[in-house]
Amino acid sequence: MSKSNNGLNSYRARDIQVLEGLEAVRRRPGMYVGGTDQKALHHLIYEVVDNSIDEVLAGACDRITVTIHKDSSVTVDDNGRGIPVAKHPEKKISALEVVMTTLHAGGKFGGASYKVSGGLHGVGVSAVNALSEWCDVEVRRRGRVYFQRYQRGIPVKPVKIIGKSDPGETGNKTTFRFDSEIFKGNVQYRFETIAKRFREMAFVTRKVEINLIDERPTIPRRMTFYFEGGISSFVRYLNRNREVIHNVFYAEKEENGIAMEVAVQYTNAYAESVYAFANTINTVDGGTHLTGFRAAITRVINDYARKNSLIKENESNFSGEDTREGMTAIISIKHPDPQFESQTKVKLMNAEVQTLVQQVVGEAFNEFLERNTSTAKIIVRKCLTSARARDAARKARDLVFRKSALESLTLPGKLADCSERDAAKTELYIVEGNSAGGSAKQGRDRHYQAILPLRGKILNTERARLDKVLSNKEVKSLISALGTGIGDSFDLGKLRYGKIIIMTDADVDGSHIRTLILTFFFRYMQPLIERGHLFIAQPPLYLINYKKEKRYAYTEEEKEEIISEISEKVTIQRYKGLGEMNPRQLWETTMNPENRTFLLVSIEDAAQADRTFDMLMGPLVPPRKHFIQTHAQYVRNLDV
Repeated sequence: MSKSNNGLNSYRARDIQVLEGLEAVRRRPGMYVGGTDQKALHHLIYEVVDNSIDEVLAGACDRITVTIHKDSSVTVDDNGRGIPVAKHPEKKISALEVVMTTLHAGGKFGGASYKVSGGLHGVGVSAVNALSEWCDVEVRRRGRVYFQRYQRGIPVKPVKIIGKSDPGETGNKTTFRFDSEIFKGNVQYRFETIAKRFREMAFVTRKVEINLIDERPTIPRRMTFYFEGGISSFVRYLNRNREVIHNVFYAEKEENGIAMEVAVQYTNAYAESVYAFANTINTVDGGTHLTGFRAAITRVINDYARKNSLIKENESNFSGEDTREGMTAIISIKHPDPQFESQTKVKLMNAEVQTLVQQVVGEAFNEFLERNTSTAKIIVRKCLTSARARDAARKARDLVFRKSALESLTLPGKLADCSERDAAKTELYIVEGNSAGGSAKQGRDRHYQAILPLRGKILNTERARLDKVLSNKEVKSLISALGTGIGDSFDLGKLRYGKIIIMTDADVDGSHIRTLILTFFFRYMQPLIERGHLFIAQPPLYLINYKKEKRYAYTEEEKEEIISEISEKVTIQRYKGLGEMNPRQLWETTMNPENRTFLLVSIEDAAQADRTFDMLMGPLVPPRKHFIQTHAQYVRNLDV
C-alpha cells in the first residue's frame, strides 16, 4: 500500500546536500567554535594562538604577539617555523592554502612535525578563516615573505612573494576580521578575558613570551606574560592573598611520550582551587587527568594517616572533599594525541592519562609527605577537622531537609511563594530587609514571583565551613526556599525557581549584602551561576518629577541626561533604599519584565573569581585594604 506525500516535503537523492570547502563551518559555526556569541568570538583568537603555542611546544617558537586593532581585526604574529608554502603533492596548490582552506589539514596528524599539539581536530585556523570577513596570512621562510588573502574563506589570489625577511627569520603573521554576518549584534573582544587566557598559557608553557596589545582605546593597552617558574609560579600567583601551609609541592615526569607536571600547595582557606590543563588548554570540565590526580591525593593522605596512626581505627577514611579542602593545585598534561570531548576542548578523555597521573602523583606526593612530616601532620589535621565538620554539616543538612519536608511549601515562614509550579517560569527575589520585602510582596506578580526577605547581613561564608553555614538562620531559609540542597546532596534538578534575583539597596550596605550572597552562591551553589540562574536587579537611583510626568534614572549620568533633556524645573528624589519605593514604583522599575534591567551573574574566569572572593571576604586584611585604597577613586554616589 502506498502512502500519500500530500503536504509532506520531498526527500529524494537530489535533496541530499554536500557542503563544499568551508561552507559547513559558515552554516554551523557552533560545531567548530561553540556558537556565535562573545565566547565564540574569543575562540577565534585562541584557535590561531593555539597553533603558535604548538610551535612553542615543538621548541621552534618563544615569542607570540597578539594585537587587537581599532577596526576589531586581530593580528597573531609568532617566530615559529612558518607554514610551508611549497606545492602540496596531492592538492597541487600551496600548502599554505591547503592549511587555510581545508578542514582537517595540518602538520599534527602524522606525528613527525609536532610531538605535542593543542589543535586536536585540525580545523582551527581554517575555521577562523571561514568565519572571517577577510584574512591575511604572511609567512616568513627561507629569507622570503609569502602572502595570501582570503575573503570568507576563499582565496583571492594564489600565494605570492611580497618581500624579503632577515636571514634565519621565520614565523607566521595572521590578521583576520570576524564576519559580522556570522557574529551579529554587539559582540566585541574583551581585553581582560583574552589576557586571562594568555596568562594561563604562559604559566603552563615555560619561557614563552606572550604579548597582548589593544589599540582600540585612546591610550593602547599592553600586557606581557612570561614565567620562568611555570605552574609552580601559577600556584603561588593564585595563593598570593592566602595564608599558605607549606612551600609548593612540584612533580613532573614523561612516559610513553606523555609529559605531566603537577604543583600543589595547601592554604588555611576552606575552598578547593584545582585547575587542569591539557596541551596548555584549560579543560574546565576536567577529565581523566583531574580524576587521576584527585584519586592519588585522597589515597596517599589516607594511607599516610593510617600508617602513622593519625586516624583512629573506628574512624572512616577521609573523603576526596576532605583531602582537598584549602588545596590550590595545577595539573598539566602534554599529550601527543589528546582526545577531547569537543572542538572547544573542555574535557580530556584519554583513559591512559588517568593511570599515569595516579601513579606519578601518588609516588611523588607520598615521598613529599614522608620527607616533610610536620607539613604532613598539619595537612592530616586539616583533613580531620574537615571530616568532622562535614559530619556535623550532614547532620545539620538532614535537619534542614527534614524540617523542610514537614513544613512543605510554607517554609521558610518569611517566604512569600508564588502559585506557579513550573520552575522554568518562576522567579525568586532575595530582598534586603522586611521593609523592602513588604513593598516587593505587594508589588509582585503573585502568579510567578516569590519574595524572600533576608534580615541583616548573612554569614560571611568565605570564612566558615559548611556546618557553620548551615547553623545560620538566614542561610537555612535561603537553602530551604531554593530546594536544591547543598554540599554533597546538591541537586540542580530540584531548583524551585528558574530565576534567582538578588535585590538590594543601592548603597554601601546593599553592596556588602549583595557580595555576601554572591560569596555563598559561588562557594556552595556554583552550578546555579554556571547554568545562568542567578541575576542582580537594578533598581533606579532617582525619581525625576516635572509637571505631571515622572522619569527614573538608574545612574548618575542618566540623571544628568534627563535633566538636560527636560530643560525645566524638576524635583529629584534619591532612593536610598528599596523600602522608600512604594509597591507600584518597585514593580514599574525593577520587577516588571517589560521595564526592568537585570545583570546576569556569570563566571568568566573561575580562578580570578576565586582569588577575588578570597581577597574581599577572606581573613587576610592587607590585600583587601590595598584593593580598597586602589579603587576608592572609582566609588561615587554611595551613601557612606
